[in-house]
Amino acid sequence: MSFTLTDLWVILGCGAVTLLSRVFPFALLKKFQLPAGVIDFLTFIPIAIMTALCCQSLLVVHPGHWATLNLANCLAAIPATLAGILTKSLLAVVVVGIMAMALIRYFQWG
Repeated sequence: MSFTLTDLWVILGCGAVTLLSRVFPFALLKKFQLPAGVIDFLTFIPIAIMTALCCQSLLVVHPGHWATLNLANCLAAIPATLAGILTKSLLAVVVVGIMAMALIRYFQWG
């Protein structure tokens, strides 16, 4: 596999776009005071994003038919959710979820 100059430009360009899209909004909003209503609305965004990610992960879409549950992901979500409730730590949720999925795949459950 060879690495060309085009590959380097693509990597640098993607890195710049990622950096700008993550840093620029924070730098811009640091200079402005947002209204209280906007702040209240923005507090719901993480919940909405997590709900969308979880539903996408737990359900398997069949075009023209009802969605079905992805059993392995549902089984891994149970201990991960309990870890989140008990610890309130995103790191604990991720670690427990990865460990649960590893066990599920190792023992071929679901």
